[in-house]
Amino acid sequence: MVFLLVLGFEAWGQTLHRGLGPEPDSLDIHTAQGLNSINVLRDLHEGLVTFDGKARIIPGVASEWELDDDGRTWRFKLDPQARWSDGSRVTGKDFVRGWHRALDPITGAPYAAMLDGVENARAVREGDKQPGELGIEVLSDGRLEIRLETDMPWFTELLTHPVTFPLPEGENADERRRFNGPFVLAEHRPGSHLRLKANKSWRLADEVRLDEVIWHPIEDPVVEMNRYRAGELHITETIPPGRKQWLRERFGDELRISPYLGSFFLGYNLSREPFENRPKLREALSLVVDRQLIAERVIGAGEVPAWRLVPPGMEGWPDRPGPGQELDTEQRLDRARKLYQEAGYGPGNPLQLELRYNTTLTHRRMAAAVAALWKQHLGVETRLVNEEWKVFVVNRRQGRLTQVMRGGWIADWADPANFLQLFVSDSPLNYTFFSDETFDDLMDRAAASQGEERMELLFDAEEQLLESHAIIPLYYYVSRHLVRSDVDGFEDNLMDVHLSRWMGVGNEP
Repeated sequence: MVFLLVLGFEAWGQTLHRGLGPEPDSLDIHTAQGLNSINVLRDLHEGLVTFDGKARIIPGVASEWELDDDGRTWRFKLDPQARWSDGSRVTGKDFVRGWHRALDPITGAPYAAMLDGVENARAVREGDKQPGELGIEVLSDGRLEIRLETDMPWFTELLTHPVTFPLPEGENADERRRFNGPFVLAEHRPGSHLRLKANKSWRLADEVRLDEVIWHPIEDPVVEMNRYRAGELHITETIPPGRKQWLRERFGDELRISPYLGSFFLGYNLSREPFENRPKLREALSLVVDRQLIAERVIGAGEVPAWRLVPPGMEGWPDRPGPGQELDTEQRLDRARKLYQEAGYGPGNPLQLELRYNTTLTHRRMAAAVAALWKQHLGVETRLVNEEWKVFVVNRRQGRLTQVMRGGWIADWADPANFLQLFVSDSPLNYTFFSDETFDDLMDRAAASQGEERMELLFDAEEQLLESHAIIPLYYYVSRHLVRSDVDGFEDNLMDVHLSRWMGVGNEP
């Protein structure tokens, strides 16, 4: 059982201004995809558990919980003080209602497959079983039971994701009027800001130091930095690429760069030309991309060059080279040119393709560098297509227009399966449309295994993905923010989760 004890704070009457990145694609807990949306949703809503300032698991709506000896049955005791913003109590039925909607095929929740370890969740998601057969049950108004089909050591971390949050009776998740988190949405002006006010009905309202949080959607990191310099922001979402040294000299300790469990990659659309059933062509394009150049000179904020999908450093995860990594530069280029020619392309017949990305300076620099490398070494003619985030997400998911697109994943929990589940054939997040029976079988077997055997199966699954050349890994992320010195409660952590509830500010920006 786990309990939470937090010292109370006297309300200071403060406003925190935060950079958000792109405009949120959705504020629906079930359909939101972008990390920017999730960051806002975690201020507005609360699941059974939540994060402390260092991204460690602490109680949320559940004040305590226990796991049966079978390792698969969880029981949660709900905090009787947990309330919706209208003062009504948060109940177990609200969680059941939310989970049913998340798994309803009509909802089309992109993260619904994350619940597949719950009893009958996959069958409900695929329409083969009724929602009432899902392994979540209200034992009483204050007690909730969740049954799993397999051991999930990271289950409590999963419960911090918005797809697991409760849904009040009589309300659609895409038009929320009631919130159960530390803040409520008071105003949303698309392209301008989202104003969040402190939720006076929240169970720990007296401990929130901020009166309001204003999230500012800003796609261009240079514009965001300039607004920070002008005193309009307390915290930026990111920093401009290639400016690390200048930023350190200008801002000193306000520049916060730290390790982060995330991977950035390019994905091929394997469902259409020119990449369907053409692994040699995909490998050729991958081999000529200089990861070190991209990470160190194009992005330049401490990112680590990547040849694999899963970031290094997870307990029990092997540290082995990815396909092509052990070749020297000339060997890679020679092999790439040979594969490119075997695929039917050359000086008189160059490959023509589109590289699609959502509009930010970082992505624009990355895309231009990749296109230049393809042109220099293979003669590929690349059309760069940048799109506003909401449009990009829709096009990437539908796959009717995409050929090569930017991709990436930030860990929801520190486990390799969280990255690999993107490429399971029926995953709503599988925007490469990778479909491989061997990969799917390895993932299924891993889900039914534990310990070292499970890690070996997951590693074999990653090998299968990489050897199929469905993606081009580029770099592993770092957390990168500018944070004013008068902001209290911003803690660097591997998850890069910074809930506004823990922060306070000395002065207005």
